[in-house]
Amino acid sequence: MKYITLKMVAERAEVSVNTASRAINNKPDINEETKKRVLQIAKELGYIRNAAAVALRTKKTGTIGVVIADNSNPFYAEVLNGIEEAAREKNYHIILANTQRDYQKEEEAINLLLAKRVDGLLITPVQDRDDDIKKLIEANIPFVIVGRDFENIEVDAVYNNEVKGGFLSTEYLIKQGHKRIALINGFLHKSPAKGRLEGYKKALNKYRIPLDESLISVGDINIEDGYERTKQMLEKNLDFTAIFAYNDMMAFGAMQAVKEKGLRIPEDIGLVGYDDIPFSSLISPSLTTIKLKKQELGIESVMLLLSHINGNREKPKKIMLDVDIIVRKT
Repeated sequence: MKYITLKMVAERAEVSVNTASRAINNKPDINEETKKRVLQIAKELGYIRNAAAVALRTKKTGTIGVVIADNSNPFYAEVLNGIEEAAREKNYHIILANTQRDYQKEEEAINLLLAKRVDGLLITPVQDRDDDIKKLIEANIPFVIVGRDFENIEVDAVYNNEVKGGFLSTEYLIKQGHKRIALINGFLHKSPAKGRLEGYKKALNKYRIPLDESLISVGDINIEDGYERTKQMLEKNLDFTAIFAYNDMMAFGAMQAVKEKGLRIPEDIGLVGYDDIPFSSLISPSLTTIKLKKQELGIESVMLLLSHINGNREKPKKIMLDVDIIVRKT
C-alpha cells in the first residue's frame, strides 16, 4: 500500500512541508486561507497522519491499552462504552485485549500493549496473582485498575461499593421475609466477591440471622456455574428460600435450575442478581438486581489514567462509585 505523505500534500498545495504540518496540526501561526487549502488537499488525497512519526516527536502515541477480563460478559460492554466515550473526547484511541480471566493471558496482554507503546493501561485484573501489577509499578507505567481493588498495593483504582451492594441485596431479601438466604459467589481472590460476601454477612448480622456456611457456594461467574451451583444446593435440600447471586449471569443460571426443580420465582425462591445488565429487565420474571454505574466506571477510569499520564499528581488515587438496588419481580 502506498501512503500519501505530508510532502505530497505540501507539493500539491504549493507550500513548504513545515507549513503543511502546521496546518494539519491546527497551529495558530498560519494564514487561515492557507490552512483551509492544505486541509482540503489533504482530504482529497486521502492523507493519514503518520502516528509513528508523531509518537517519535511527542513521546506519546495517543493510545490507551485496555485489558478486559471477559468481553463476553455484557457488564464489560457498558464499561467499554464509557472508556471509549471518554478516550475519544480526549483524542485518545484504545487497543483492547481480552484475557478470558486467565492470569497468563493477562501478562501476555500487558506485554503486547506495552510493546505497542501505549501511553497507559486500564486493567480489570484476574487477581489470581499480582506480580504483573507490581512490575508495572516498578517500571513506573501509568495504569488504573478497573472494577477491582488490591488492598495490599497502593494503585490507581476505580471500583464499586461492593460491601454496600452485598448488604442491599441481602437486606432486601430479609425484608421480603427470607431468613435462609443462599449466596452463590465468585472466587474470593476477586475483590468484588470478597466485598459482596462481607455485605451479605453484615446484613445477616444486623437482622440477627445466624450465618450458615453451607448456604455459601463459590464458582466461576457465568451462567453455567450459576446453574450448577444452584442445582447442587437444591439437591442437598438445604432448605433455603432465597438466592443472592454474584452477578446477573449467575442469577440467570440459578433461575434455570430453580425452574427445572419445579419451583417458582419469587413464590418459592426469591432471587437477587448484581450488575443490572440489559437482559435483566427483559427475562421473565424480570430480575431484581444491584445497579452499578458501569458507563461512569469506564469514564472515571480514563480520566484517572490521563491525570497520571499528564503528571497532574504523584500519589495513587482510589475512587469508589455508589450502587443501588433495582427492585423488579424476583
